[in-house]
Parts: sequence; structure tokens; C-alpha cells
Amino acid sequence: MISTLKTDKQLYQLALALAIFTIVYNIAEGLFSTYMGFEGESLALFGFGVDSFIEAISGFGIVHMVLRIQQQPSSNRDDFERTALRITGFSFYALVVGLVSTSVYNIAIGHKPATTFWGVIVALISIIVMLLLIVAKIRVGKQLNSPAILADAECTKVCIYMSVLLLLSSGIYEVTNFTYTDSLGTLALAYFAFKEGRECFQKAKSNNLCCEHD
Repeated sequence: MISTLKTDKQLYQLALALAIFTIVYNIAEGLFSTYMGFEGESLALFGFGVDSFIEAISGFGIVHMVLRIQQQPSSNRDDFERTALRITGFSFYALVVGLVSTSVYNIAIGHKPATTFWGVIVALISIIVMLLLIVAKIRVGKQLNSPAILADAECTKVCIYMSVLLLLSSGIYEVTNFTYTDSLGTLALAYFAFKEGRECFQKAKSNNLCCEHD
């Protein structure tokens, strides 16, 4: 009995460490991506960086969730998490407005990035890191038999989808130099940002777990 409790405690500590690492990584990724996106005039990379900051905000809600279920595994989402979800949702919607309007403007004037090389690098690193995080979260979630942690792992897949989009748009532009690639990639990122924002508000109104409806 003591051994089981100790193991559970260690697993929750690992889940908490993974959540904190996610926040730190997203902040670092956001800083680098927005800077290099601005310098390289790549809206897709810049928008990806802003999305990373929003994911970091969401991460604080995940940290709180892990602490909550460690104390009360069967408890429902509390006010702190609901507020974090609403703030995250508003942030995603604001990002969508910015990305869509700027993309349309860039398409209208035929804007071309100076380079999308760093978009390729950031996307590749992000895909690897997020895959490792998903594997780790699933392992911890299964060992703890925690639907909440497993749902968080499922939601992390969205970050991979967005990273793949950034990789494709940045890579295609580097190879073809096609004028509208960066703007089209940005619009695709905006689509996923909109879905994330909508899901945040849906979760804030209920006790449904992240992505469980998918």
C-alpha cells in the first residue's frame, strides 16, 4: 500500500514536471519564433510564435489541473481552470483576427518573406518535442489511470498539426519561392487557432475533458 502511494506521488510529480516543461518550452519557442518571424518577415512563423505564448497561458491551467487531481482525482474543473480557459479562448480568437487580416493584406500586396528557413527549423524541433511530450503524458496518464492527463496528451496533438503546417509552408516557400505560400500557411494556422479557441470556451462551460469529443 505504501509502495503504491509512493509510486502515485512520483507519477504526479512527473506529470507536474511535464506540464511545467511545456510552459517553459512554449515561452522559449514563442520568443524565438516571433523574433525570427519578424526578422524574416514570415507571418506564419510569427503567428506560430504568438500561438506558443497562448499555449503557455493554457499550460498554467494544466499545472493547476494536475495539482487538483493529485489531491482529488475525481474532482471537476474549478473556477481557476475555467478562467484560464476563457482567457486562452479570447487570446486564440484575437490571434485569428490578426492572422487572417494580415494574411489577406499580404496576399493583396504580394508580400514575400525574406526567408522561411527558421520556420523549418522551429517546426522540426517542435514536432520532435511534442511527440516526446505526448508519449510521456500518455504513459503517465495510463499508469495513474487519469482521463484528464490522457486528454491533455490528446490535445497536444494539435500542436503537432500546427507544426506540420508551419513546416510545409516554410519548406515549400524555401524550395519554390511561391509568393503566397507563407500567407496560405498562416490562414491554415488561423483555422486551428480558431478551433482551439472554440474548444476552450466549450470546456469552460462544462466538465468535458480536452479533446474528448474528437
